[in-house]
Order: sequence, then C-alpha cells, then structure tokens
Amino acid sequence: MSSPVPGTPSVPEGSAYDLSEPVRMRARWLRALWADRLGRSGLLLLGIVLMLVLVGPILFPFHPTSFGASSASILQGPSSRHWLGTDELGRDILRQTLVGGRISLLVGVSATLIAIVLGAGLGLASGYFAGWRDAVIMRVTDFFLVLPTLPLIVALAALFGQSLVITSLVIGLTSWPQTARIVRSQVLSLRERPLVQRVRSLGATDARIIGSHLLPNLLPLIFANLVLVLAGAVLAEASLSFLGLGDPVHVSWGTMLHFAFSSGAMGVGAWWYVLPPGLGIVALVMGFSLLGHSLERILSPRSREAS
Repeated sequence: MSSPVPGTPSVPEGSAYDLSEPVRMRARWLRALWADRLGRSGLLLLGIVLMLVLVGPILFPFHPTSFGASSASILQGPSSRHWLGTDELGRDILRQTLVGGRISLLVGVSATLIAIVLGAGLGLASGYFAGWRDAVIMRVTDFFLVLPTLPLIVALAALFGQSLVITSLVIGLTSWPQTARIVRSQVLSLRERPLVQRVRSLGATDARIIGSHLLPNLLPLIFANLVLVLAGAVLAEASLSFLGLGDPVHVSWGTMLHFAFSSGAMGVGAWWYVLPPGLGIVALVMGFSLLGHSLERILSPRSREAS
C-alpha cells in the first residue's frame, strides 16, 4: 500500500479498517487469532480435520470397486480389520470417510472462491461507481437475497446435472449476495476518506484508487467473510449430496449419509455408517465458523468494542 500523501488528515483512531494502517502490520492477525479462544478452537479443530482428510487417504487409500468378499462383511461393526465398520457393500467406512472429506472440502473451496470473487467484485463496483450501476447491482443482489437458498440450489442442481463442477458452480453462484452487500457498505465508507479524496484530486485513475487504496483495506473483511462462506458451502454440498443431487461417482460425506439412509443402515442399528461423516461435517463447519467469527472480531475494532 502506498504511503499517505503529506498533509493528508489522519483517519480517527479506532475506525474500522483504517486506511493509514500499513498492510504489513496485519502479520499480528495470527498472534491475535491464537490468543482468542474462539480462534484458537477453530484453528485446532480445522487442523485436525485437514490433517486427517489430506494425509489419511495416502495412508488408507479407498477403492470404490473393492466390495466385501461375502455377505458377512456387509454392515459389519467396528473391528480390528475395519476400524469404523463397513457399508452396505462391505467397503471400509474409515477409508470412505477420509476420502470423502477431500471431496467435501474441494467442492466447498471451489464454490467459495466463485462466491467471493463474484460478490467482492460486484460489491466493489457498486460501492465505488454508485449511480445507476449501484442501483442495478443492488436490485439483482436483493433479488437473490430474498430467494430461499436451499430450494434454489436444489432446483439448479437438478436442472444442470450431477457433477463436482456443477455442484461447485451452483453453490458459488447462489452464495455471493451477502459478500456483495458487506463489501459495498465498506467501500461506501472508504471512498469518502481524506486519502482517497486527495489521490483522486491529484489525478489518480479509478483502477489505481481501487487497486492501491481500496482493495488492500478490504482484504481483511473479504478474508473473514470467505471463511464464513466456506462453512456454508461445505454444508450446502452435504445437503445436496444427502438429497441425492451430488456427484454419484465421487464419495463425499453427504453421499455417504445419502447411501446410509437409503440402504436402511439406521434401521439395523449401523450407527458407524452415519456417525463418521456426520461428525466430519459438524467439525469442519464448526471450525470454519469459529475461525470466521474470531477473524471478524479481531479485524474490526467496532465488532471488538461491541463484544
């Protein structure tokens, strides 16, 4: 971030996302995050889950076509051979859970990147340029905000097909409005700051103002919102897959729950088929939620004062 122009009035101390704060000072985020109880809990929870889903499939590879050799291996409880039991086809639940976490995380990250890029871009354009562009973008945003999200995602997924790409696009293209609203409100405040007014009077282009003075100060807000959107994207993928609208070729935590219920596993007391993917979804969503709320409180002085 470029240094302030000499003579520019300083921004009052304590205002959210001060333009005068150097970007390099944001290195204290990690220390503040670890000192915060919610942030520390989120980091530890995510660290455990990520280590399991990233390293686990290497140690315990899953083969979708490796069925049980006999009917005795179907819906078998936890044992020394199958630590988390087997499914209705005699496949190992532990291996499925580890691989399924990768798929759930992959779809969640892909959908979140789509939502954040689209929402932040539209929010930045709406807040900075204002006028008729702001009115058009906000009316489109309001339209998506009033639509029930889950039924919309289900309808789009059923219309366009079942694949990881389609699932990521559907979730991403329906998760951007809140990001756009949040970014727009912050841009409306930042663009009126004395520094921005000064560099505009000196002839700086819109691209220079946005890239050098607005975007660096929006990154903390965008990053904190990204973590929260990621939690929602993982939950949305699990919901779609549970309803049978996920990719049937790839195993995810949502598809595991779908096949567990469709095969009647709970009817025969096969709790080991439902509990691992269910706990995985809960741990991942809770980890991202705790981390996102902690980041929001740390990066925004106003939120910190309110708490």
